Amino acid sequence: MSNDDLSLDIFYGISSPWAYMGAERAYRIAEQHGVPVRLRPIRIIQDNGGIPLSQRPDARQRYHATELRRWSRRLGIALNVTPRFYPCRTIETAAQAVIAATRAGFDARAFSFAIQRALWAEQRDIADVTTLRQIAATTLGEAGADLVSETPPAGVVAEWQQNLLDAQTLGIFGTPTYVVRGELFWGQDHLDFVDEALERARQR
Repeated sequence: MSNDDLSLDIFYGISSPWAYMGAERAYRIAEQHGVPVRLRPIRIIQDNGGIPLSQRPDARQRYHATELRRWSRRLGIALNVTPRFYPCRTIETAAQAVIAATRAGFDARAFSFAIQRALWAEQRDIADVTTLRQIAATTLGEAGADLVSETPPAGVVAEWQQNLLDAQTLGIFGTPTYVVRGELFWGQDHLDFVDEALERARQR
């Protein structure tokens, strides 16, 4: 099988702390294997069994916070366990801004990560359009800032909806889920397996 179609697809919630902590390593792994990253912003797919954090029992929410502290220390990534603007009022504006940037020809990885860092390390509101435009201007330039909108073009919304449909079809429920030729890897703690899968795929 040709490797021309090989990519690392990242299905992720822009507000997921786990997607935030795994983002830069996932990018590095893809670069080491010489494969492109396809950012696929989504939300939790409840039809497949995904449960938003706020709907989980208190015991699971407490353990979630414990795990965040552990992984933040282990990875050396700054993270507020209870950020000021989480849960977000909406994630669609930020997620669709990433889609819009990609469709416009930008490499949206730095933009996406800056949004995640803004929420989890900088106490900023990523549901706020002005905040998102500031982040876009810093990472993409003014042309990128112009792509941020509360009413994005129909093509951007359609791609967001397609991401959700593809995630549901693939069996994705939580984020981040990394996909290598249809094989799913849920959670940033599975990036070693992603690395191995990409190596196997390249050798075929």
